Amino acid sequence: MTQLHQLARLIRSKNAGPFELTIDVMFADEASYRRVVDAGVLDAERIAALYRVDPADVRLFRADVALAVKVSLPRPTPSGSPTDTDIFGGQFHSPIVCLEVP
Repeated sequence: MTQLHQLARLIRSKNAGPFELTIDVMFADEASYRRVVDAGVLDAERIAALYRVDPADVRLFRADVALAVKVSLPRPTPSGSPTDTDIFGGQFHSPIVCLEVP
């Protein structure tokens, strides 16, 4: 089966303030974008399970014109706190990189 990183042109994460993360998944072509979106690979329940958050706290935004999906969710710990392992939020995209896409 194909993995998400094989279809996406760019997968990245970053802070959306000190308490939230944003994950961007961008595609080079409409066929790959449609394949992922239509398969429901990036849905609130799956993202919530991967990041151990409540599905109600996961927000998904699709930008059809830009061939992109944006996911926003709470950080596990506030940015810059003593237990924070990634102050800029740049490594939080890792759990979705290998999601399988039918």
